Amino acid sequence: MTEPTAPAGVPTCYRHPDRETYISCQRCGKSICPDCMRDAAVGFQCPDCVAEGAKSTRSGRAAYGGRRSGDPTLTSKVLIGINAAVWLLVVATGGAGSRLYDVLALLPAGRCVPSGSSGQYFPGVSEAACVNSATAQWIPGVADGAVWQLLTSAFLHVEIWHIGFNMLALWVLGPQLEAALGRARFLALYLLSALAGSTLVYLLAAPQGSTLGASGAVFGLMGGLLVLAFKVRGNVSQLLMWIGINVAITVVGRGFISWQGHLGGLVGGVLIAAIIVYAPRPRRGAVQAVGLGALTAVLAGLVVARTLALT
Repeated sequence: MTEPTAPAGVPTCYRHPDRETYISCQRCGKSICPDCMRDAAVGFQCPDCVAEGAKSTRSGRAAYGGRRSGDPTLTSKVLIGINAAVWLLVVATGGAGSRLYDVLALLPAGRCVPSGSSGQYFPGVSEAACVNSATAQWIPGVADGAVWQLLTSAFLHVEIWHIGFNMLALWVLGPQLEAALGRARFLALYLLSALAGSTLVYLLAAPQGSTLGASGAVFGLMGGLLVLAFKVRGNVSQLLMWIGINVAITVVGRGFISWQGHLGGLVGGVLIAAIIVYAPRPRRGAVQAVGLGALTAVLAGLVVARTLALT
């Protein structure tokens, strides 16, 4: 027995030619019968378009490996919260004269300061002579073993304008980068950029001068976003202009701005982002881990070499 067919000229379902229908797929326009209708955001789609859409739906993986961040703003919020909490504690305990300032700020080599006043120091006084004085105290630096200062200094601010500018920049840059890189890789970019900035400070800044602030990490985010923009062939003119303005401010204000931290963070951010986004897809995770590990080892080697020179 032959199956019935629809009258000539009447639209029929593309999967069931014997069924007359006046419903079309909202995506491709093919005629579909009620059995082939699939609910879509607008109207109905055919089974083929639904299957194709499922293939192209964003997966749970970020573009450059790792799990996609469910909330790309979360890590930036946490980092801003940590910086704000440290700032409040420092301000509440004396600002630049706070004991927290002495512990957290990046000080390449230790220095002897008057008791109760870390804003001044006695140049050329050794630790042995300082600790034997009743009117002075020794503030250790990285060369004395306070290696945590290489990272803690990136979470330390005293002036409100300093933390305000850095946190605003973090809020503008951070979510974009976390959305593209995933949470773990974004955090690696931020922390390693901060470490790169601190390392250059340790190498080139005055041994007994204090450095603080998240600017190295923020400049690393700028460098990372620049690499990402080049990777996706985006328009980098505005980003380059923004970086150029910040570099110009750094040069003009180099008497009170740590150009070493800014430069180290920027170069570090470019290298870190390049390792992440240009790692070959087949071995992406392994290449990224080895590359970031090697960069961290180089920074550690520079810190060791500088420590030997200072001691």
